[in-house]
Amino acid sequence: MSKMMHSTSRPSRRRLLKIFGAAVALPSGILALRQAFGSLHRAQWHGETLGALAGMTLWHQDYAFAQQTLLRMRSEVERLESVFSLYEPESEITRLNQMGRLENPSRDLVLVLEDAQRIATLSAGAFDPTVQPLWDAYSAFYKAHPAAIDAPDSQLVDAARKRVDYRSLDVSAQQIRLAQAGMSVTLNGIAQGYITDRIADLLRNEGFDHAMVELGETRAIGERPEGGAFQVQLMNPQAPGEIGRTVELANSALAVSGGYGLRFAGSHSHHIFNPATGLSANALIDVAVEAPRAQAADALSTAIYVAGEQAAPKLLQAYAARRAMITRADGSQAEIYA
Repeated sequence: MSKMMHSTSRPSRRRLLKIFGAAVALPSGILALRQAFGSLHRAQWHGETLGALAGMTLWHQDYAFAQQTLLRMRSEVERLESVFSLYEPESEITRLNQMGRLENPSRDLVLVLEDAQRIATLSAGAFDPTVQPLWDAYSAFYKAHPAAIDAPDSQLVDAARKRVDYRSLDVSAQQIRLAQAGMSVTLNGIAQGYITDRIADLLRNEGFDHAMVELGETRAIGERPEGGAFQVQLMNPQAPGEIGRTVELANSALAVSGGYGLRFAGSHSHHIFNPATGLSANALIDVAVEAPRAQAADALSTAIYVAGEQAAPKLLQAYAARRAMITRADGSQAEIYA
C-alpha cells in the first residue's frame, strides 16, 4: 500500500484516504466469486487496519467455523494495532516515541524493528523507520499554510532530517531506545505487511487452504476455490481511482508504494520521503512488489520507490522476492526480477 509515513491524527488520515485512494489492491470482495464453491462457503470481513482499508475473505466447509475464525483474527489484529499504531495513545510505538525508550518491548515490535533496520542497511537508508520527524514537520507546515504548493523551507526540512537516522535506533529484547533527542519511529511501511503475514500464518494453521488477507497489504493463501490464481486489480498510478494493471496471486503477497496515495493538501509533497534529502521521493510514480511474504513486499516496495529502479535487483534478491513492477516518472513501466 502507498504508505511509509502516516499522520498521528486518525480523522485526517481517513479523509485523505477517501480523496486520494488508500488501497493499492482493491478488496477481494470485488472479484466475481460465487458465494459457495461446492462444499466451500465464503466468509468475509471488511474494516480498517492502521488507517488503511482492510478485509479478509475465507473459504471453508464449515461456515460457522469460518465466521468464528474471523472474529479471532480481528482480535489478533487489534492486539497488533496496540503495538504499531501511531494514533493509539497507549500503543507501544506511541510510548516509545514519547519517552525515547521502551522497556520490555513485545516480540512483535522487536522483530519488525530488526527487519526494518536490516532493509535500512541494505537500501543505504532509503527505507528508514525513524523518518517520522519529517512527516511531523511537513504535516505541521501544511496545516499552518494550507495554500502552500512547494515543500517547506529548507531550514525546517534540514532540522527534521537531522533527527532521522536508523543507526541511532538501539533494539534489544530488553529495551528499545532512540539515541537522539527528538527522534521518533514509524513502522507503517512494514508493520502492515507483518500483520498480514501474522494473520495468514494463523489461518494456515487453522486449516484454511483458500483465503485472501488484505490488511494494508495483500497475501493470497492458496488459489481461488474454483482453481487458478486470484486476480488483484491495482490502481492506475497516473489516474488514481481507475484500474491499472491486474496481478495474479497464488501463495504469494503483494504491496504497492506510490506518492499519489497521500498528498499534503494541494501541494506537490507526499508522504514517502527520501531521508537523504528530506523531500518527497519522485524518481518513480509507483512500485509494486510480489514476494512470498507480505512483510518483505511491504518494506521492499517503499525501499525501491525511494532508492530507485537501479536498486531493485539487489533488494529483491536479498528477500527472495519474485519481482518489482515499476512505473517511471515518464509513465513507462517495467518489471524487474532478482
